[in-house]
Amino acid sequence: MMPEESGSMTNEFERLAEGQWDVLVVGGGIVGSGVARDAAMRGLRVALVDRHDFAFGTSSRSSRLLHGGLRYLAQGRIGLVHEASVEKLTLHRIAPHLAWPLPFLFPTFRGTPWVRWQLSIGVKIYDLLCGRRNLGPSSTLSASQMAEKLPNINRQGLTGGVRYFDGLTSDSRLAIDTLRSAVGHGALVRNYTSFAGAERTASGWTCRVRDERGNREVEVAARCVVNATGCWADRLPHSRVRLRLTKGIHLVVDQERFPAGEAVVMAEGKRILFVIPWGQRVILGTTDTDYDGPLEDVPTAEEDVSYVLGITNQTFPPARLEANDVMSHWAGVRPLIASGLEKKGSPSNTSRQHQIRMPEPGWIDVAGGKLTTYRLMAEQTVDLAGRHLGAKLPPCRTGKEPLLEPAAAAFSGVQPPPVTREAVEHYCRREWAVHLDDVMLRRTEWHYYERDNCLVADQAAAWMQETLGWNDAERQEELRRLREATR
Repeated sequence: MMPEESGSMTNEFERLAEGQWDVLVVGGGIVGSGVARDAAMRGLRVALVDRHDFAFGTSSRSSRLLHGGLRYLAQGRIGLVHEASVEKLTLHRIAPHLAWPLPFLFPTFRGTPWVRWQLSIGVKIYDLLCGRRNLGPSSTLSASQMAEKLPNINRQGLTGGVRYFDGLTSDSRLAIDTLRSAVGHGALVRNYTSFAGAERTASGWTCRVRDERGNREVEVAARCVVNATGCWADRLPHSRVRLRLTKGIHLVVDQERFPAGEAVVMAEGKRILFVIPWGQRVILGTTDTDYDGPLEDVPTAEEDVSYVLGITNQTFPPARLEANDVMSHWAGVRPLIASGLEKKGSPSNTSRQHQIRMPEPGWIDVAGGKLTTYRLMAEQTVDLAGRHLGAKLPPCRTGKEPLLEPAAAAFSGVQPPPVTREAVEHYCRREWAVHLDDVMLRRTEWHYYERDNCLVADQAAAWMQETLGWNDAERQEELRRLREATR
């Protein structure tokens, strides 16, 4: 149920202990959200819990791209590219408000691994792998054509390049809207509710979940448990996931400082980084380095910022971007599937293939993959759950039915909506926002997007205080919490 329809958050928590669920999903990121939606649409009784807010981890800290992965094509991973390319178009069809076509310019230079004629063939294959109906047609550009489109491009050794299409999204909004769809089909979802353990029983699993806001526990009976906790997936009891975690940071600069009408691929050897236009802002990134630090607080180190700005200035010499040009930044962790006992090869070459396994009867681990393929991952997970339950499930419909009806998507889109009282009330009453950072970072991306984000945060906190009944001390604590989350 949606928050305003459920009577109270206490009743929602207590409902978790009522009866036996067909599926208990642990993790409210993009994959868990997709599993909950698919399972509910196929008639299963499904509940979902997340220790933090929905989309708290990787699902709100990505590059905001829906893409087949042109560089994966260069690595020979044809199946992965085809899979993601088809899903990219599926998301554009079912959620056009969250899948905008975005043209990419990929300039090529003499003496680098990215050769113009090879890329020219590559982008045509890329289009074919989308079923010959990509979000836009690819083309090959001469050096003069590329320089015309990118006046500040480094001309030294420029040989031209290609133009191709992928999609721009809002990762956290995609997860939230997927959850709204799941709830509309009967799922129960609850954030700030942690998974505390599970024991197998004759009829399935008895799980303990804890209310992180009320410090209470209940037992939840489920026939099947899905571990969809992303970068935490190998830390749950009964999990058999083995992950290689890599970190990626993103920087936001103003369009007035660094204009970008189309996305640009910046190459550093075989690695690629992106310039991504984002309304009045531009996103720069990302890095790809092994990571073993805290998952709740992933830092953006000075050397990461210097690296991204250095590649940008090398590609666009007149830019001369400096650290003080960075308006905001975020860092996230990719939960990649580990292929061996030790970390082998560069993180960028580690496969983005997903893995779905049932190490114990009724316990399903789903890990790896990428934002673009979340719907397919969910479909395959629910198929496996159905086989275990012995249920003849109806066919998956998540790739055919709209994610949300147009009227329901009024406060959702690729770019942050205007800061209004109506929007804040909506996020609190209809989208489970209980903290200021829930609104500023995940229901919207105002903190990253607004130049005067402190003023916006003060206003949003005042509206949330009215909506949720905070006292003045609680409001100040929420402002402190936001500063801590984004320091």
